Amino acid sequence: MRVIVDMSKCQDHGQCVFAAPDVFRMDANGRLAYVSDPHDALREEVEEAADVCPLQAIRIED
Repeated sequence: MRVIVDMSKCQDHGQCVFAAPDVFRMDANGRLAYVSDPHDALREEVEEAADVCPLQAIRIED
């Protein structure tokens, strides 16, 4: 699984951080940081993060 975030769309709302804290986090500057190749066991969390993103900036590829 590969996680892709369109940073031109992302406005750092942080909903993904709540849905998948093992994959997404806010860095020291308040910007989104994420693991682009998380373990497949985290798929459900990542899918939830993609669903709750207000700007639909998160994409998952297999």
